[in-house]
Amino acid sequence: MIIPVIGALVALSVLPGTADAVNYSFNVPPGDYEVTLTLGSATQPAQTGVQVEARRTMLAPVNTRAGEFRREVLAVNVRSPESMPTGEEGTGTPGLQVHLTGSHPAAVNVSVAPVRRPRLFVVSDSTASDWLKGPKRGWAQELPQLLRPGIVVANYADSGESTGSWLSNPRLFATVKPLIQPGDEVLIQLAHNDKTTPESTFRANLGKLVDGVRQRGGVPVLVTPPVRHQFGPNGKLTPTGLIVNNLGVDLPAVIRDVAGKLHVPLIDLTARSQALLEQLGETASWPLYLTVQHDGVQDYAHFSEYGGTVMAGLVTSGMTDAHLPAAGSPRQR
Repeated sequence: MIIPVIGALVALSVLPGTADAVNYSFNVPPGDYEVTLTLGSATQPAQTGVQVEARRTMLAPVNTRAGEFRREVLAVNVRSPESMPTGEEGTGTPGLQVHLTGSHPAAVNVSVAPVRRPRLFVVSDSTASDWLKGPKRGWAQELPQLLRPGIVVANYADSGESTGSWLSNPRLFATVKPLIQPGDEVLIQLAHNDKTTPESTFRANLGKLVDGVRQRGGVPVLVTPPVRHQFGPNGKLTPTGLIVNNLGVDLPAVIRDVAGKLHVPLIDLTARSQALLEQLGETASWPLYLTVQHDGVQDYAHFSEYGGTVMAGLVTSGMTDAHLPAAGSPRQR
């Protein structure tokens, strides 16, 4: 269903939901929008969640009884391309896409209006990307459902990128930097693709990204990378699993040191994800990643939808510990 937005606001009424998800496409330009939904059905129980754009999870499915309605207000960033900024998966669908999920999705009202809200930018690689197709999920793709209401997540994570390419590619930091407004938070998580980057270059690149965010009045936050599912015979993650690169550079350790020296908030996702995987063990931790059994492919670096959500939870916990405003109180379910 395509709904043109006339002026600042559009509202529509729909029939009670069915077992199939319901899709809406709003004809709006790139920007930030407030999506207001009244979830539920007058005649039957419903279970409804919300994804937007490239399968970005805004609300996990919630249950309503027949005749019970729940109002949700979501802050959504719209950009083109729809998923990754360099267009690896194409440009996607123009406008704002709203997708109702859950076993029995139902909504009686959906409205969209332009809005200015605090932004949380994500500067990262494929482990955080908005994946439009296939089984992969990035942790930042699952992050919005866990943050306090009103935060706009602008996820510019792009597959295959390193600290160097983020600085050199005009579609990446050169595009993101002018969008940053004073007070916006910027999560910087890069290392997985710095496989041959010398330590001195890695440090310098991180410093340039931090300086660029600060020049715009933003708040840079360094995030160490999530671990790879690579275990040794002792039941512990290997150096490669812990993101030590081909030159022997312990990239997470460098990020921690740079954060301290530049007085930048740090989210140690490496330590948090390492503790989780080693506690679960090699076999029990596989569902966090892509497996042949469930996804048709074995992938030790990229996450399933479940894994992306778990990693997003670790990031959110780190944001809370670092007293970042975007974490706040999560949405009540």
